[in-house]
Amino acid sequence: MLENPVWAALSGPQACYAEASGDAARYQSDISPFAALADNGDPAAWRDLATLTDYALLTGPSITPGPGWEMAVSVPGVQMVGHGMTGVDDPEAVVLSETDVPEILDLVERAKPGPFRKRTIELGRYLGIRENGRLIAMAGERFRQPGWTEVSGVCTDPEHQGRGLGARLTLALAASILGRGELPFLHAAADNDRAIRLYERLGFEPSHDVIFASYRYVG
Repeated sequence: MLENPVWAALSGPQACYAEASGDAARYQSDISPFAALADNGDPAAWRDLATLTDYALLTGPSITPGPGWEMAVSVPGVQMVGHGMTGVDDPEAVVLSETDVPEILDLVERAKPGPFRKRTIELGRYLGIRENGRLIAMAGERFRQPGWTEVSGVCTDPEHQGRGLGARLTLALAASILGRGELPFLHAAADNDRAIRLYERLGFEPSHDVIFASYRYVG
């Protein structure tokens, strides 16, 4: 399941957020740009995807686009898993809700953690740290599948980086995930050595290489 986490989520615990057709599914567009196929190399699944959208962001160890699809952008990444790690609750972390979305989107614009849309917060628990009432850091849960929850959206306002806020929130989320009897996992860009080293210090271990790639249907 971890090798195809979006499909495991959309065909499982997060099916309520999916638009699906045969062996293809995608998140509702105001939740996430991610889509998934039961098999990233199956031409029939790619045909199913074309009935849902003409643009899709996919992830997996390898992706072979079907006829009529062309890659627009590809970014190498790494998946990391939290086998045996321990989380740490943070007394300063606050649970974020839909009323915080405008502030969250503003922070995302400044810190650029990756795709985040106005309903992304519905996918799981999001925590934030405020200073003088202003949201300066956050992290949350995104892809969920049986036994696993992804930590995502980890970001800190550029003016407050270097204080360990992202690490604190990541550990606080891990504590919550572990408390449910699940394990945390996450993704990072392959060239983001600083983030990978940080996650390793927190107890995450590399699982396998992945790519994040967007595809356009040209018919």
